[in-house]
Amino acid sequence: MSSQQMSPDPASQNRERFRSIIDDAFTNQDFTALDEIISPDIVEHQSGMGVGPLGVRGAITYLHSVFPDFTLTIEDMVTNGDTVWGRCRARGTQLGPHMGMPPTGKSIDITVIDICRFKEGKMIEHWGVPDRFAILEQLGLLPEPPAGERV
Repeated sequence: MSSQQMSPDPASQNRERFRSIIDDAFTNQDFTALDEIISPDIVEHQSGMGVGPLGVRGAITYLHSVFPDFTLTIEDMVTNGDTVWGRCRARGTQLGPHMGMPPTGKSIDITVIDICRFKEGKMIEHWGVPDRFAILEQLGLLPEPPAGERV
């Protein structure tokens, strides 16, 4: 590296780590970088997620078993110091059982908000907010409201 080239700032590195988790791991099921990026002691605030790189790998594997064509696309990303906020779009077709329900063959297209905190190159804390209500609605797994109560 020449004296005029500088290494990326930590915020840029954290953005790239977040992008790798979304693009490589969630969409393409390439788990290569998870051990390097996710701390084994990560504090996970999203229900249903396991802990550490193995927990993330398990969640991704499950998603792809339910939605084999699952993709997660970053639509917006903001960083501030050690924290990355991402607004993502999740899409897929339910061809596997989910929440005790058989496959519907229906597609989902939802928003997911992720907030990730990094320390020394590792993700140490994560909040994930998928629009689970929209998933249930799009898959037809919610009861129909009575006539006259529809919005």
